Amino acid sequence: MNDKINQDSINKALWNACDTFRGTISADTYKDFILTMLFLKYISDVWQDHYDGYKKEYGDEPELIEEMMKNERFVLPKTASFYALYERRHEPGNGERIDQVLHAIEEANGTKLKDAGKSVFQDISFNTDKLGEEKQKNTILRHLLEDFAKPELNLKPSRVGTLDVIGNAYEYLIKNFAASGGQKAGEFYTPPEVSDLIAELLDPQPGDSICDPACGSGSLLMKCGRKIVTNHGSKQYALYGQEAIGSTWSLAKMNMFLHGEDNHKIEWGDTIRNPKLLDKNGDLMLFDIATANPPFSLDKWGHDEAEHDKFSRFRRGVPPKTKGDYAFILHMIETLKPKTGRMGVVVPHGVLFRGSSEGKIRKQLIDENLLDAVIGLPEKLFYGTGIPAAILIFKKEKSDTDVIFIDASRDFKAGKNQNLLTVENIAKIVATYHAGNDVDKYAYVASIDEIKENDYNLNIPRYVDTFEEEEEIDLMAVRAERIQLKAQLAELEGEMEGYLKELGYE
Repeated sequence: MNDKINQDSINKALWNACDTFRGTISADTYKDFILTMLFLKYISDVWQDHYDGYKKEYGDEPELIEEMMKNERFVLPKTASFYALYERRHEPGNGERIDQVLHAIEEANGTKLKDAGKSVFQDISFNTDKLGEEKQKNTILRHLLEDFAKPELNLKPSRVGTLDVIGNAYEYLIKNFAASGGQKAGEFYTPPEVSDLIAELLDPQPGDSICDPACGSGSLLMKCGRKIVTNHGSKQYALYGQEAIGSTWSLAKMNMFLHGEDNHKIEWGDTIRNPKLLDKNGDLMLFDIATANPPFSLDKWGHDEAEHDKFSRFRRGVPPKTKGDYAFILHMIETLKPKTGRMGVVVPHGVLFRGSSEGKIRKQLIDENLLDAVIGLPEKLFYGTGIPAAILIFKKEKSDTDVIFIDASRDFKAGKNQNLLTVENIAKIVATYHAGNDVDKYAYVASIDEIKENDYNLNIPRYVDTFEEEEEIDLMAVRAERIQLKAQLAELEGEMEGYLKELGYE
């Protein structure tokens, strides 16, 4: 089957493969199996495609071909491919065999699938009771192998063309899992339109280092990288991230690989309690761009350790015990380079006006002239929550002391369960931010004195007046219309009475 295929047919075949699990286990559990199998199938198909190419070029010379294959981006041991598993799918022990294959691939690829001793597949086991007892588990995994062996999921480069097709398919699955994942969905995925908006606002440049300290599956990070490719035709950038949830860290590592993002460093661990992105002196690494969609108002974020933080991230104040929003903001501020550092972070609206320790931190950040923009977003944009959020833009070196407030909460395309930002919505926000001017009922540039007068409260309606005056009602016109309608009604009643008489009704 050598015909080229399009993105939609790959996406559809992958989503159909999920039917194997539906009704047996939850999407939150089976997403890891599907995404890992896609990764395994893709690297198996690439390896086989290249092997066949060498065979065509050099003839049946297994030793020579083996030597050539050592230069591949990825090493695949002979017995550790998707096809080896597929051949034995009717035998007992599918779960155990898949786990052994994943382990063999890890071992053969050194640090590509490992970070500080943690392996990508460490939190993903196909040999699990979550899939039922042995017989049921074996049947489910046989079906899964058969789904991925279908001609539609022949992912060989000679057939699908660019690497982006696979990366896009991976993103498509993650997005669909997020859309159906309920409360947990926001933990691993930022809607692509929001990632687009943040990337446009931060305007990444060639040579930039970009960090997401709560990177989930890496979509926001990669969107920033791809902006540099699109706008400047350059791949001169480095991506850094940290993710606390082990299985999500694994998704990010696989996602980077499938998108061809080799210049990345994604660490596993809790960013607030144990930041891992450190320089050779053990200090926090500094970046040109920091961006994140951290968990909203995280409870138990690490309050007890914050007072004695060795990186002095909380010298402006310690956020409240049950709301970790400012913990992430303060961490990110500390990781910005002194001149080029800029940052975009998604926050719930409470961050703009809550008092107590949060109010003191907010005052300090504003007094230091770090805040550049407050952008209000529509509701129901994010997976797992319907609440509207805002984007805060910070800059280490500003040319003025103003803050622009943008109320974009009414500009969106309504969806069934999720609202969407359109290309036009995004362009309007970005143009308004870069122009830095007032726009009636949409944007307002506030001086630092105005913000002080508002007691450092950043609630957007205090600055952007969106009140629409109702049109005055002309009572005389309404009375005249009413008289006209009464006359028409009387005429109709007369006609009706005549018809009834003709029909013999009195």
